[in-house]
Amino acid sequence: MKGDAVTVHQAPPEASPRAARAPEPLPPFPFPGSSYRGPAPAYARLRAERPVVRVGTAGGGHAWLVTRHADVRAVLEDPRFSRAAMYAPGAPRFSGLFQAPPGMIVSLDPPDHTRLRALAAQAFSPGRIEGMRPRVRELAGGLLRDLEPEADRGEPVDLVARFAAPLAMAVICELLGVPGEDRGRFHTWVRRFADLSAPEEQAVEARESLGAYIAALVAAGRAAPAASPGSADDVLSALAAARLGEDRLSEEELIGLGYTLLGAGFDSSAGQIANFALTLLAHHPELWRRLGEHPEEVPAAVEELLRTVNLNADDTSGLPRIATEDVPLGGTVVPAGDAVFVSFASANRDEAVFTDPGHLDPVRAENPHLAFGHGIHRCLGAPLARLELSVALEELTRRFPGARLAVPAAEVPWRTGDVNHNPLTLPVELRRSTS
Repeated sequence: MKGDAVTVHQAPPEASPRAARAPEPLPPFPFPGSSYRGPAPAYARLRAERPVVRVGTAGGGHAWLVTRHADVRAVLEDPRFSRAAMYAPGAPRFSGLFQAPPGMIVSLDPPDHTRLRALAAQAFSPGRIEGMRPRVRELAGGLLRDLEPEADRGEPVDLVARFAAPLAMAVICELLGVPGEDRGRFHTWVRRFADLSAPEEQAVEARESLGAYIAALVAAGRAAPAASPGSADDVLSALAAARLGEDRLSEEELIGLGYTLLGAGFDSSAGQIANFALTLLAHHPELWRRLGEHPEEVPAAVEELLRTVNLNADDTSGLPRIATEDVPLGGTVVPAGDAVFVSFASANRDEAVFTDPGHLDPVRAENPHLAFGHGIHRCLGAPLARLELSVALEELTRRFPGARLAVPAAEVPWRTGDVNHNPLTLPVELRRSTS
C-alpha cells in the first residue's frame, strides 16, 4: 500500500530484558535527512540491525534496501540481480526517482552489456584520459584567472556558476566534440533532464533535444570526419571508430553513451566540485590550506572526499535491480521479482570496513569506497572524474589558499528535486593570501 512504513525489530539488551523498545517505523524510501554531508540517519541503525530491509516507497509499493558494504558489493557482483529486468512489462515503477532510459549501458545485463562495455572502453584508455590533464588544467586555470579581479576587490563570487559548472561543461563538451557556441543550449537541456521535480514533459523534451543533437554529431562525424565538429581527438569520435572485429556501436548506442557521459561528466562532476569546495571551506579549512601547499596530497584527499561527501540525493545510485530468483542476502531472502536498491552512501560509512567512518581522513591508507560503483557497472568515466576533481582542487587551493565562504554553510541554497545534491550557488571570497 502507498506509504507503508516498515518496522525494524531490535532485540532487548541481555542485561535489561524490560528495556526492549517498540519496533521503530521507517519512513517511506527515500528517507528524509540526506545531505551532502552524509546519508539519512536511519542508515546507521539499518546497518547495525537490518542490513537488508524491506521498505515502503514514497510513490507506493515496496523494495529492498541494502546498506552494508559487503552486501552492496554482493548485489553488484550477482547476475541474479538484473538491471535489464527493470524494463520488463510488469516491473515495479518508482515515481520521483531517476530511471535511465532503456538501452543505455547502465540499463543492460550481459551479454549485451559486455559487448557495449568492451566497445566503449576503447575510447577510455588510460593514455587518452591522462592526455587530457593539461587541457583540463588549462580550462580550470583560465576560469580562475577570470575571477582574480573580483578576488582582489574582496567581492564574493559564485563558485558554481563561475567555476564548477563551466569547467565540467567545457570538459564534457570537448569530450563529445560539442562546439563552444552550443554549450549554453547543452547546459539548459542537461539541467532540465536532471530535474526530477519538474513536469515529466520537460525531461522528455530535454532528452529528445539532447538525443537529436548527439545524433547530428555522430552523423556528421561519420559522413565527413575531417570536417565535423567532433573531428578532433574527442571521445565521441573514438567511440564511433571503436571495433570488435566487424562489430561497432550503432547510432542509437552512441547516443545512449552520450547521455551516460553527460550525466556523469557534467552534472555529477559539477556537483562534486562544488560539494568538495563547500565541505573543505565550511568544515576543514585547515585541509584546504594544506592542499594548496602540498598538491601531491590532493589525489588521496579526493578519494576520501568521494567516500564521505554524499552525491546521491536519495543515498543510492537511484538505479534499482530486480531479483530474477529468490536470493539469500544479508540474513534474509529477497524474493524473485522484487526490486533492490543499494546505498553507496551507507556502504561508504560502514564501520566494518572504515575505521571512524564519519571522520574525513585525507591520508586514509585503505579506502575501498564505492563512490563509482562496483562490478560490471562500475563507472566507465571514473578515471576522468578523478582527474577533473583533482585538477579543480589543485588549482583552487593553490591560487586561493585563503578562500572562505561568503555566507554561513547553512545558508547555501540547494537545487530541489535533483538526482544529486547540487548547490544552487556557492558564494566564496577568493583570497590569494591566508593573512
